[in-house]
Amino acid sequence: MAVRIALAGNPNSGKTTLFNALTGSNQFVGNWPGVTVEKKEGKWKGDKNVVIIDLPGIYSLSPYTLEEVVARNYLIGERPDVILNIVDGTNLERNLYLSTQLMELGIPVVMAVNMTDLLEKEGNQIHRDQLALKLGCEIVEISALKGTGVNEAAKKAVAAAEQKAAQSVHAFDKCVERVISSVEAKLDSEIPQEQKRFFAMKLLEKDQKIAELMNNAPDVSDEIQEMEEAFDDDTESIITNERYVYISNIIKDCITNNSKKKLTVSDKIDRIVTNRWLAFPIFAAVMFLVYYISVTTVGTWVTDWTNDVLFGELIPPAIEQGLLSIGCAEWLIGLILDGIVAGVGAVLGFVPQMLVLFIFLAFLEACGYMARVAFIMDRIFRRFGLSGKSFIPMLISSGCGVPGIMASRTIENDRDRKMTIMTTTFVPCGAKLPIIALIAGAFFDNAGWVSWSAYFVGIAAIIGSGILLKRTKLFAGEPAPFVMELPAYHMPTVGNVLRAMWERGWSFIRKAGTIILLSTIVLWFLMRFGWSAEGFGMVEELDQSILAKIGMCIAWVFAPLGWTQGGEGWKMAVAAVTGLIAKENVVATFGMLFGFAEVAEDGAEVWGRLSAVMTPAAAYGFLVFNLLCAPCFAAMGAMKREFNNVKWFLFAIGYQCGIAYLVSMFIYQFGTLATTGVFGVERSFFMGTFITAAVLIAAVGLAVRSMIRDKKKGKSLQCGDCGSCKGCH
Repeated sequence: MAVRIALAGNPNSGKTTLFNALTGSNQFVGNWPGVTVEKKEGKWKGDKNVVIIDLPGIYSLSPYTLEEVVARNYLIGERPDVILNIVDGTNLERNLYLSTQLMELGIPVVMAVNMTDLLEKEGNQIHRDQLALKLGCEIVEISALKGTGVNEAAKKAVAAAEQKAAQSVHAFDKCVERVISSVEAKLDSEIPQEQKRFFAMKLLEKDQKIAELMNNAPDVSDEIQEMEEAFDDDTESIITNERYVYISNIIKDCITNNSKKKLTVSDKIDRIVTNRWLAFPIFAAVMFLVYYISVTTVGTWVTDWTNDVLFGELIPPAIEQGLLSIGCAEWLIGLILDGIVAGVGAVLGFVPQMLVLFIFLAFLEACGYMARVAFIMDRIFRRFGLSGKSFIPMLISSGCGVPGIMASRTIENDRDRKMTIMTTTFVPCGAKLPIIALIAGAFFDNAGWVSWSAYFVGIAAIIGSGILLKRTKLFAGEPAPFVMELPAYHMPTVGNVLRAMWERGWSFIRKAGTIILLSTIVLWFLMRFGWSAEGFGMVEELDQSILAKIGMCIAWVFAPLGWTQGGEGWKMAVAAVTGLIAKENVVATFGMLFGFAEVAEDGAEVWGRLSAVMTPAAAYGFLVFNLLCAPCFAAMGAMKREFNNVKWFLFAIGYQCGIAYLVSMFIYQFGTLATTGVFGVERSFFMGTFITAAVLIAAVGLAVRSMIRDKKKGKSLQCGDCGSCKGCH
């Protein structure tokens, strides 16, 4: 029978790094039953009969977040054979709070103390034997990043599981212990003996979710009253304090502090990158460099070769020759070459740029800088009514909007959570990168500012939404306080960076082979069939196709955005609509409508014909529209699940599309005015343009008015939610 090891620990303790080191490629990802929180399982490389479950990173077993509920329900209900508790050696006191709760579950615990090498650099030392004696469990020192001690930790966990011997449980104040024992006596045989202490303490903490797990939850009001009268505090605070008193005694006896209280390397770096005035310019410079290298230089060189040579000179002629040699039907040749190869190839051509971008983002996340970015953005977001917690889902959305939307559930405040769901997909995800690269190449000579400006357009849309929505009754109220641990800077391993890059890249490639493949087949049918003088059938002219008829019916909607020049504006409308299926479809649609997979005799790419369809102002507006409008179907499905309310879902989709339309129209109209001296369309559209300008001016006015009002009240714009400090950052 397989041994089940549950990895439990705080966020940023190195738990996921340890999981990857133990399992390698022997892992699979799903969702926990009934919820969309990610579930990771894998088999230990040292023994395929050992299954390792990576629980969500949590700070306690209290039901404050869905991750904590999921982890607790698994530990109580599924009862793994052993818990491998990963703690950060540089923050031992905070990490041990969760450890004390894990040891009350009656499950064997082995503690893996991570980052001890950093602790030694600071001049401190953990007395492992003394710590093991105090806690009553096995202690292993590891470095998950370097891979040292990880297999020893797994072996000790397996040994503890086979012995089935739970560790001794710590003791609190005599009065507290007496009350806990009284509650334990009230618990019947429904609760296993080894779990009674945990259930008793949770009942004293007034944990309703624990009571709901029991068929016969006892009345503990007398015990609660006794404890609160004795300590003049609420029971949850009393038990929390008892845990920290116990932990402080352990720390005092088990750690030798020889540090000279000098600034660490991380502290010195943070004095610059989190500086009040330098933080945002540094962030902007970092993102400019990342996108410049990914989209303008290295990524573009490889992408140009992929588009021009691989999907231009090599693959299409080879496939065509092969199909002709076997006597393939003409319509099937058209489907494969003009549909599948042109559509899917146009998307896959941008994979090199995406992989370069994903390497940079994975490095920034792994080294600890992105955690600082969340801290930096909290100072900005809070000025406009948003919580810094909202930036974490937005950061995740830079890879894919689906997990970013799901990550919003960690925000306790319902208003902030809903606003985050509505705005998190404004951040360009990996699927939008091909659109950015396409517009930059076709209209702006691969200028670097196009790519990184798209990132900041998303952030500006989020801030603008915060200004507007927070002034409505639906979203009024203080943003949730933001508390986050800043891990020490460290050099990530090449393996971890490449693994993160490949996971994101493979997800994109897999989508190209499924959703986009099916979409291109449908689009090819709509392009090649229509009504002519001979009736319904295959048509020679694209303007006679079903797709052209559909596009012409909806093209007028986008006329104020400048997509109707040259008689081919309907193609832009169709591309934008197909992007709702998957954002990559925008490029795939262009590949089929404009022939991106082909190369002209002089070597110039055919997709340069786009410049005859739109002006640069309209093209940038088209880019922004696709960045801000409703996301792909998969992300919409995640939004619907998270809202769990059709009205809220429809409101969010309408808001996103409306914002995208207004901003795109504003860019086109005033961009055209700035470059030519006239507005982009006839007078009938002036009203819409001025309405857009009025909305933006009103938003800025509201923001300024709000900040002035807060200043008059003496409220710091940098504080959490108490309003009593003078700036806590």
